[in-house]
Amino acid sequence: MTATSRRWPAEWEQHDATWIAWPHHEPDWPGKFEAIPWVYAEIVRALHLHERVEILCHDEQVAAGARDVLLAHNVDLTRCGLHVVPTDRVWVRDSGPTGVYGPRGMEWIHWGFNAWAKYPNHLDDERAGGRIAELTGRSPVEAARPDGDGRLVLEGGGIEGNGNGLMLVTEEWLLSDIQVRNPGMSREQYEQAFAEYLGTTHTIWLGEGTVGDDTHGHIDDVARFVDHRTIVIAHEADPADENHPRSVDNLRRLARASEMIEGGLRIVTLPYPRPVIMDGERLPASYANFYIANGVVLVPTFNDPMDRVAMNILAELFPGRDVVGIHSVDLVWGLGTLHCLTQQQPAGL
Repeated sequence: MTATSRRWPAEWEQHDATWIAWPHHEPDWPGKFEAIPWVYAEIVRALHLHERVEILCHDEQVAAGARDVLLAHNVDLTRCGLHVVPTDRVWVRDSGPTGVYGPRGMEWIHWGFNAWAKYPNHLDDERAGGRIAELTGRSPVEAARPDGDGRLVLEGGGIEGNGNGLMLVTEEWLLSDIQVRNPGMSREQYEQAFAEYLGTTHTIWLGEGTVGDDTHGHIDDVARFVDHRTIVIAHEADPADENHPRSVDNLRRLARASEMIEGGLRIVTLPYPRPVIMDGERLPASYANFYIANGVVLVPTFNDPMDRVAMNILAELFPGRDVVGIHSVDLVWGLGTLHCLTQQQPAGL
């Protein structure tokens, strides 16, 4: 596999901004929606001290509500941008574009988006990626399937890179016959696309994602790079928990992959919180869904004894950044947390 001249920078590299979309779709948080804008305000309050926060607002009414809540949280609105751009949901990591350094300088890769092959309402989200590119003064690079059969459907929460050509994905996300993104595409074709659009030279395929993840296997609840050679991986120690066999299998896969990479990889385990269950449904609560910004790492917390353990592990791995917990028990009722709702704009865009 030969990589292109593109390079997908690691998340810990310098950002010009973070993009989010303000919550407005009440069915994503049944019975809890009123609390969600306040969680978002807390996220913006933590982020805007370190970098600009650009916010997509579904309409003028949503923008006005966002402005009021942010001001109530003492957010400096001169460090935020509010843009009226229609969205279906808030998960900009998945519906938004991916920033890379390419042949034309900074580029936004605009993937096809079909709402995780699960929900019918996704056309506003599918267009939002192109709007982000336009708002930053760039024409989006439309990603195509290697076989020429239309757009390449991918989500940012399913890909994880180290900035040097190494990438993590799961087989459950792309190679199973459930919630199929790109019918007929093979492992080799995906790796060809990763090389073309992200400059990937080596792809590590893990197995399954986290229990309760309605994306069917996104990597950002499972394993994340924290530097070029260090990966934190969610590990469930309790053999009775559904996440245990999945996490053991992923650890084995990662250990085998490390043996094939010159110099190897450093693998650090991150605990899971106790199961978070709402209305009988297990939710995808994972500390691996942290977000790395300039000078700060935001970590989802769940009123759990493991919150402190996870925060301490990440604090040791990010000695130059503040590590800030964001209460996410309400947020994860929408089936995502901090990494899912953010998308970094790499420096230079």
